[in-house]
Amino acid sequence: MTAVDDWATTLSEAGELSPEAVSAIVDAHGDRGRKAIEAVGESRVKRYRDFTVVVGFEDEYIVEDGDCGCADAEYNLDTDDPDELCWHAIAVRVAEAIDAVDDHDMWYSDVRDFL
Repeated sequence: MTAVDDWATTLSEAGELSPEAVSAIVDAHGDRGRKAIEAVGESRVKRYRDFTVVVGFEDEYIVEDGDCGCADAEYNLDTDDPDELCWHAIAVRVAEAIDAVDDHDMWYSDVRDFL
């Protein structure tokens, strides 16, 4: 069982970001976990018809099938270690576990046309 499995189980059982779940996420991921929890609390995890997006401070990050294409994920994380996730991927997992994803019944490309 991985650290991600541990906090995911804690979240599923609690159904919310309980103090125990927050501690487990931060213990496993440090500052990345804190940023993810902040993003979930601020409703910055958005699901569109084609994929999920996490609104960051400077850009929006696409998370698809649990993978993120951000620079952190691409250059700093060991892809063979299931516990190493960028904060965007952590945020999506947390939001999905506690049903806190902001759902939009539209294609993300339609949203990008407005930006």
